[in-house]
Amino acid sequence: MADTDGQVMTGAQALVESLERMGVDVAFGIPGGAILPAYDPLYDSKIRHILVRHEQGAGHAAEGYAMTSGRVGVCIATSGPGATNLVTPIANAYMDSTPIVAITGQVNSAAIGTDAFQEADIRGITMPITKHSFLIKNVEAIPLAIKEAFHIAATGRPGPVLVDIAKDAMVAKAPFVWPGELDLPGYRPTIRPHARQIRGAARMIAESRRPVLYVGGGVALAHAQRELAEFVEKTRIPVVTTLMARGVFPDSHELHMGMPGMHGTVAAVGALQKSDLLIALGTRFDDRVTGRLDSFAPDAKVIHADVDPAEIGKNKAVDVPIVGDVRLTLEALNEAIEAYEPPDAAAWRRQLTAMKARYQPRWDEAPDGRLSPQEVIQRIGQLSPPDTIYASGVGQHQMWAAHFLPHEQPGRWVNSGGAGTMGFCVPAAMGAKVANPDTTVWGIDGDGCFQMTNQELVTCALNNIPVKIAVINNNALGMVRQWQSLFYDGRYSNTDLMTESLPNFPLLAEAMGCVGLRATNEEEMDEAIKRALEIDDRPVVVEFVVHKDAMVWPMVPAGVSNDEIRVARDMAPEWEEEVL
Repeated sequence: MADTDGQVMTGAQALVESLERMGVDVAFGIPGGAILPAYDPLYDSKIRHILVRHEQGAGHAAEGYAMTSGRVGVCIATSGPGATNLVTPIANAYMDSTPIVAITGQVNSAAIGTDAFQEADIRGITMPITKHSFLIKNVEAIPLAIKEAFHIAATGRPGPVLVDIAKDAMVAKAPFVWPGELDLPGYRPTIRPHARQIRGAARMIAESRRPVLYVGGGVALAHAQRELAEFVEKTRIPVVTTLMARGVFPDSHELHMGMPGMHGTVAAVGALQKSDLLIALGTRFDDRVTGRLDSFAPDAKVIHADVDPAEIGKNKAVDVPIVGDVRLTLEALNEAIEAYEPPDAAAWRRQLTAMKARYQPRWDEAPDGRLSPQEVIQRIGQLSPPDTIYASGVGQHQMWAAHFLPHEQPGRWVNSGGAGTMGFCVPAAMGAKVANPDTTVWGIDGDGCFQMTNQELVTCALNNIPVKIAVINNNALGMVRQWQSLFYDGRYSNTDLMTESLPNFPLLAEAMGCVGLRATNEEEMDEAIKRALEIDDRPVVVEFVVHKDAMVWPMVPAGVSNDEIRVARDMAPEWEEEVL
């Protein structure tokens, strides 16, 4: 594309040219007045633009695309309400360190600050939830801003970057100049870990007796699954994987104890609580994992490796801090650990393995012959291809999906972890399918979440994006209802979605150009899943009618110690029998 250097272009043409040079092949968005100049050259571009039905859908689709492709996702919106509709996915991407670039139109630069029609200070609004942001008022600044935006979004700790472009900058003309090497003096992420810290960590690991690898989403983002597997084989240290790291280490491995946290497995929570050494990799000691922080892993020394130095020591005191890319950190640890004997942790492994076997996540049979939601989700995983990508909404179905789907490969699990955004599932599944057109993509959604963003199924139907959506319909806002059952004496204030007949999900799906199916018992369940897997020319929505009293167990109530984990209502594991 070098022959375009020096060519006089409008800012809109320069924007599209810059996106093409960054390798963008897909963008999700909706046009409007302020961004309209950009849509004219986009008409002739090689970039596939997918016209969504709501800007929130564009943002979540960009996230799903990024999370499953390893590339930067792109979403586009106009000024004012178009831009503010991107706030939720931008915040979601910030919490989960997902690399997206959000491009928004802005009113003419002379009108900024005058409360002009459809003006919103989107840069100011999103400043706390973006990794960086740009407000472009001059046409000449567009190519450099786009190149910097993609670099910042994808390097170091990934995250969302906003590029807000005034309308007059898009219609003005200037010679196109593509920048060479970037000079960002305030942005120098540390990638390579310090050798002294690596040696100190290796020595501490060798001396431990109850070590555990506390693996977070940063390991998935760094594509460090091979280095992690090598380290586990060398050290035989038990592993727990957070909600954002599911699949980065296979569930089927004998040393994998499951997911820790509020709804984690007993073995994973016990491993953290009773350890003498936490090796925290690409994780941020989130409150949903730690429970009451002052009682979290009270006897453990801490090695914390993260590319973001702000996370190290933020919530938990650290004995050995390691700043750097977690893949390079694991490479260095694999080399350094060769100088030591593996930690003497055989008794520890036996105890955790016994706890894992005794307290596997399970469910009670549903009353009245109804389906159990856990059984539905597990069966979807059993019948679908091994490389299936699963996106989930937020709530009970998300936790069941984290436990009962087969998490064996990295990059196959897409969900909203830090923000817990209802409505994430359908558009994120759409983005994942766009990035992986030859791979089966299931969305596991709840009836509450589904009703927030299901309009994007029209987008899927019109753009040949044949996702499969399982609506786990318990006619309630399930997770909130669970808390009302446990902590509010069963006073179900505004969590009952009222009726089993509204909406009629199969008919709604058909109205949006999808195949609509329904299952109410086990026989219908298998038949519906198999039928959905056979259809690949349209999106499919399968409503699974389940009973509303199913709960997510295990559970650590909010604000208490992880030691108070329950495997069922009023039922605690026998800690002292199981753990040193």
